[in-house]
Amino acid sequence: MRFTSLKTAVPLSCGHDPIFSVSADRKKAQAMMKTVATSQLELGMYVHKMCGSWFDHPFWAAKFLLDDRDKLHTLQSSKLTGVVIDTAKGKDVAASQSNNCSNPQTKPKQSARASAILAPKRAAKKPPQPTSTEKELRAAQGIADGGAERMHKTFLAARLGKTLNVRAVEPVVGDILDSVRRNPQALSGLMRCKLKNELTYHHALAVSALMVSLAGQMKLSEKQVREAGMAGLFLDIGINHLPLNLTPKSGDFRNAEPHIWQQHVVLGHRALQNDDSLPQSVTDACLHHHERMDGKGFPSGLPAEEIGQIGRMAAICDAFDFMLTASETSAALDPAAAVQQMKQMEGAFDQDILRKFVESIGLYPIGSFVELRSGKLAMVIDEDRKDSSRPVVEAFYSYVTDERVIPHRIELVNGDGKDDIVGIADLGAVGISGEAELRELLFLAAHKFVAK
Repeated sequence: MRFTSLKTAVPLSCGHDPIFSVSADRKKAQAMMKTVATSQLELGMYVHKMCGSWFDHPFWAAKFLLDDRDKLHTLQSSKLTGVVIDTAKGKDVAASQSNNCSNPQTKPKQSARASAILAPKRAAKKPPQPTSTEKELRAAQGIADGGAERMHKTFLAARLGKTLNVRAVEPVVGDILDSVRRNPQALSGLMRCKLKNELTYHHALAVSALMVSLAGQMKLSEKQVREAGMAGLFLDIGINHLPLNLTPKSGDFRNAEPHIWQQHVVLGHRALQNDDSLPQSVTDACLHHHERMDGKGFPSGLPAEEIGQIGRMAAICDAFDFMLTASETSAALDPAAAVQQMKQMEGAFDQDILRKFVESIGLYPIGSFVELRSGKLAMVIDEDRKDSSRPVVEAFYSYVTDERVIPHRIELVNGDGKDDIVGIADLGAVGISGEAELRELLFLAAHKFVAK
């Protein structure tokens, strides 16, 4: 019997686990891959793989042709130790500059050509431009639909015992971040007002959007904002590991016995720890989002000083969104009523972060039913960036005539004060039922948006 010797090919894993050639075609394909330092990158190269955690760079696509100066500058300014390039699909690096990115200390200086190209344009990539809530709703709907599908697949895989695929949901965080930067209220408002069926995925997306908005209000770093958004998506991943035979008829595990429901934080934390690319702040947020500042939370009853910043943020955003949905033990609250209740929950939340949270969504968040000084009943449909305390509302009922009126928009900031908000409205007192349906109808009609 004749044996063929195995030769080590070019490693594709940035310095880990060399891949061995088993055929001429495979050997040829692997020979096209080169691991280089980020300083060696030039326009025209094809990026095949990043060397480092996904938090070390802002790109969601792992493979792309490097044909943009901003992308080149972003890569070279990132925390990546290097990248793998495919010389069959793009430009090669000079042989004299070949280098393994597993040793960042040996990175050569940036090439003269790359320096010349980058010299006239070093500015960071422009952030998404602000837009109106009405214009952003279309993009928000797409993010909600696509995000729910990705989260469904991710949660289903977890339920089936498969390894958590964090990269599958990375684009969701980026989409949410861009949407919030274009308009802080559109996505959250849509999630709050539009009727939904899949509570688990809807909750994950809503909390992620709230986390990103709150992180922005707190002026956290870009890295921390992304971590906050990712944490929001995975806070309740542990429910997929709860016993199937104990699933409540409603499908809402909040209706399960407390000792069953409370296990989801520990199970979720354990699942997230299996992915070493996630920062500790994300995994800790999963474990700590039901802890309280007074030490009376679960699963460990931690004192305040042991609860991290993102964990404290998660506790607030998670509680707020869940208060808006009914369970077997509590009715759904009006968004403004939820804010008031949270402010009265002494010892539960970090008060400084709670104040920032209220600033980010408003004292009367979108979807709140309010009473106006003029005797009208209205719903908040948008914020006013000039004065968050005086939002845009849609009036639809008159206490004076005790009848419904043609819905009409009122921009409180431009009024004379007669229509200012005097409190949270009680729809039941005037015989109006079906708050959820009415909320969706008013919000979508006010923004001329057709629900799918």
